[in-house]
Amino acid sequence: MIQSSLKQRIASGEQIIGANISMTHCKDELKKIVESGNFDFLWIDSQHSPFNEELLVSFCAKAADLNAPVIFRIKHTFQSYLIGNLLDLGPAGIEVPQVESETTVNEAIDYFYYPQKGKRSWGGSARYKIREQGEDRLHYADWWNNIGILMLQLESIPAVNKAHQLAKAGVDCLSFGPNDLWYSLEAHPHHPFQNVDDCVQNVVEQLEHSNTKVCFRNYSSATRGKYLDMGVTVFLENPKD
Repeated sequence: MIQSSLKQRIASGEQIIGANISMTHCKDELKKIVESGNFDFLWIDSQHSPFNEELLVSFCAKAADLNAPVIFRIKHTFQSYLIGNLLDLGPAGIEVPQVESETTVNEAIDYFYYPQKGKRSWGGSARYKIREQGEDRLHYADWWNNIGILMLQLESIPAVNKAHQLAKAGVDCLSFGPNDLWYSLEAHPHHPFQNVDDCVQNVVEQLEHSNTKVCFRNYSSATRGKYLDMGVTVFLENPKD
């Protein structure tokens, strides 16, 4: 896995694949996934999964031993103010669920990036690659601000409609949560967007001239081509047993 340039690879529109896995995976299971060569990062969840800080630190340490970056979905949109604290536990990136407002985006950016780009507080011995990069405050902050990956999840018609406003500088991906988005589509039966694919295509078009890319949970490589053709470049897929 190549993680130091992952942010730049996403911005350039390279095809990027994340492995959708559990924090309970053991080191041998992670090693198999990483050494398959099929994935660029590991993605784990706390929104719909059991979570504690010790488990996150342990998982990220195992992933770090394998040189595999971890993107972590936080529990709730309103917990964006905790992003810096959670990053101090080892993830290389954060995904915020159910984003609809620019206020949420601004808060996420503030607590994701160090000054002068954001307001993230300094500290944390478990931070991503802190031993490798060293404790020099300005060096690490600058390094992090150029490699950390921030993803915001679109899960409603209002979010899709304003995707171009949510794709602020510092947001690497707008990602899709298809299941919750379906609830919103069902609540707007006469909306021009009739399905998730309509929403994906529209957001890709809105971001055509943006450095922010679109991430889709296709779960299986068998459906990847369809979304590649739409302009999606970042995918979340389940590793095969």
